[in-house]
Amino acid sequence: MSRFWHYSTTNPKYLRDILINFMGGGKDTTGTTLSWFILMLCRYPVVQEKLAEEINEATNMKGSTTISDFAANLKEEAVDTMHYLHAVLSETIRLYPAIPVNAKVCLKDDVFPDGFNVKKGDMVAYPPYAMGRMKFLWGDDAEEFRPERWLDENGSFKQESPFKFTAFQAGPRICIGKEFAYRNMKITAAVLMRFFEFKLSDDSKPVNYKTMLQLHIDGGLHVRAFRRIYRY
Repeated sequence: MSRFWHYSTTNPKYLRDILINFMGGGKDTTGTTLSWFILMLCRYPVVQEKLAEEINEATNMKGSTTISDFAANLKEEAVDTMHYLHAVLSETIRLYPAIPVNAKVCLKDDVFPDGFNVKKGDMVAYPPYAMGRMKFLWGDDAEEFRPERWLDENGSFKQESPFKFTAFQAGPRICIGKEFAYRNMKITAAVLMRFFEFKLSDDSKPVNYKTMLQLHIDGGLHVRAFRRIYRY
C-alpha cells in the first residue's frame, strides 16, 4: 500500500480498493491453497520427500543455515528451477481450488458456443472444483493426486490451457495475480519444506471442506511439524 501511495496520485478510494483486492483476492486464496498443499504432503509422504530433495538441490545451501538466512538468500533463479514444486501446487489447486465456484453476470444477451442462449442480467456459474475432477478433461485418474501429470518427459513443468485448468479463470478475465500467487506459494513452501517435515496430528480424523466463498478446511488443519534432519 505504501508503494502505491508513494508513486501514485490516484484518489484514496481507489487505493483502498486495490488493498482490499490484494488482501481478499491474494492473501486468503494463497493461504487456503497452502493449507490444502500441506494436507497433500501429509497424505503423500513420498511426494513430501521428493519435494524436500528438489528444494535442497535447487538452493544448494547446505549446513546449519538458519530459516531467516535461507529465506533472505533464496534466489529467483532457484525458485524457477523447482518444477516439481510447481507441479505439486498445481495439482493441489486442481483438486482444491481456492474459489470452488465462480459466477459471472451477463452484461448483454449472448449465445454460448453450444448454442445455449443467455440474457442480459443472467448469472452464469462454473465450478472449478468439479471441473478439476472430470474424467473427460483429466483422464480416468482425475480424482487421484498425481503431480507428475504436470511434468513433461524431461521433468519440466508443462502448462495446461486455462480453459481446462479454470482455477485462475481464462481469457480477458484471467487472474492478473496468477504468477504472483505462484511465486508467493513457492517461496513459502520452499522455506517450510527446507526445514520441516509435516504429519497430521490425527490420521484417523477426516478432513473436509467448509462451504464458503473460498474452499476452507472445516475446523482448520491440525498438523505436527518436525525439524527436518539432513545427513550430508
